[in-house]
Parts: sequence; structure tokens; C-alpha cells
Amino acid sequence: MDDTGPAGARAGSTIEVATVRITAGAFERQLDTVAVEEPLEVRVDGETVAVTMRTPGGDADLALGFLFAEGMIGEAGDVGSVAHCGRPGDEGYGNVIDVRSAGGHRIDPERLLEGRRWNTTSSACGVCGRRSIDGLLERCAPVGEAPPVAPEEILRAMALLAQLQPVFGRTGGLHAAAAFASGGVLLASAEDVGRHNAVDKVVGALLRAGMAGLAPAGRAALLAVSGRTSFEIVQKAAAARIPVVSGVSAPSSLAVELARAAGIALCGFSRGDRLNVYSNAERVVGAAAPAH
Repeated sequence: MDDTGPAGARAGSTIEVATVRITAGAFERQLDTVAVEEPLEVRVDGETVAVTMRTPGGDADLALGFLFAEGMIGEAGDVGSVAHCGRPGDEGYGNVIDVRSAGGHRIDPERLLEGRRWNTTSSACGVCGRRSIDGLLERCAPVGEAPPVAPEEILRAMALLAQLQPVFGRTGGLHAAAAFASGGVLLASAEDVGRHNAVDKVVGALLRAGMAGLAPAGRAALLAVSGRTSFEIVQKAAAARIPVVSGVSAPSSLAVELARAAGIALCGFSRGDRLNVYSNAERVVGAAAPAH
């Protein structure tokens, strides 16, 4: 499969902006680094299926992860190539990416998009355009058996996630996601203005490496995300068969509901030496029968 390279920030993920800093009534002109937000149009065999606002970089993985989460592809072998449209130097180059079906296979966006095309989605929205959430709940089958994860392993992963955000460190304006194998081995990480885009980039990288949707021994054991954990994050984890999801902040009620239905242990406020387990506590060592 041809592609645009692994996930990661490319040149152009930040820009310098002139600002006026005001401190205790004193004014100072200076440059500040801000994260780039640009639209990415995702096409399948030349036909537009989605437009999302994202941070440039890892676009191939983002497209693959998105299509995988939506059920339009089942494995990397369904895809023949992933490439930006146009030529370098053209206006808007890099903001349209085309996913081509592999020979003898046709990626069919109609089967799960219910005959509709996606509208533009913001960097905070991962399920816009769906007729109902019920359809997603029905499609996210239970993840299945997997070895439980120790709380210490989850917290170590969250601490490492904070170190995997170089662009956030310069801008304070990006979300991050990372996938870990059992034992805390880092498999993939990504940053983006949209937390769901960061997850798509990570899942796309796993898909490319053959580690998404596999048996427990060959897949990610934990998905760590910055910020809050919303419905679309859990939905993408369920599609990738990741049994534990952990966020720095709080989950939403619908994220908890979907995690319960999908058999995912959903952890929130995971930082320092504490975390809350909101669903399927048996997947976290010791959490199913806490001491009183």
C-alpha cells in the first residue's frame, strides 16, 4: 500500500503569530507559536466522504483510521494507495487526500453512511452527520476477552502521553492520543487540534502495522487520550478492539454508556496516582472488588 508516511507532525503544523502580551499592565510585542488548523477533505476513489478540521501531519493515518472506524475498510489490504491530490506548490495542496481501493476490492462508503454524505466536521466532533447514535451503538460489538491492565500501567501510560506532545509543548493548543501494548509498550502516538483526529491517526498507524482489530495478543491493550473522553473516542476504540481507554479528564455520559455496551474499561481523571474506572472494572486489576 502506498501512503503519505507515518503519523506525526509535518512542517507547517505550527506558525508564528504577532501578539501583544499584557502582564500587570505592561505591554510587550512578541511572536507566539500557534497550532495550525486546516481542513482535510477525505475522498474514496475520487468521491468526497468527509471534511474535517485537523492539524496537518499524519493525514494518511487519519484517513485510514477514520475509514476503519466507520466500517468502510476492514484492513490495510483493502486500500491500494493513499495520497494527497494535486501537486506540491498548488494552492491548497495537502488538504485533499484520496484513498484508492485495492485491486479486486471496492471500498463502499454507502453501506454505513446510509446513502448520505458527511458535512464539514469541526475539530471537536467525530460523529456529525449520523442519523442516530443508536446505529453506532449497534455496530460496536463487545470487544471480547483480553488480559486485565494494572492501574500503575495505565498511570505510567498517561504520564508518558504528556511527554509525547512536542507541538502542544510549543503551543498549548493540541490534543494527543497514544496506543500501548500489554506491558506498557508504546505502539503509536499522534497530536491534533481534534482529539478524535488524534485517535484516528493512531488507529491508522495501528492498521498500517496490522495491530488494529486483531486477537488480544496482537493488538493494543490501552488507548490514552488527553482531555475529556467523549462518545466518538470510545466508538473508535471499540472499532479497533482496544479494551481499555483512559483520559486525563472526565468522560461523557454517552461515552460511559457505549463503553459499558462495548466491553471497554473507561477510565477518567487518570493522572498522578489516581484514576476513576467508569465501566467494565474487571479489565483493570483489582478494580472489580475494591477494598472497603
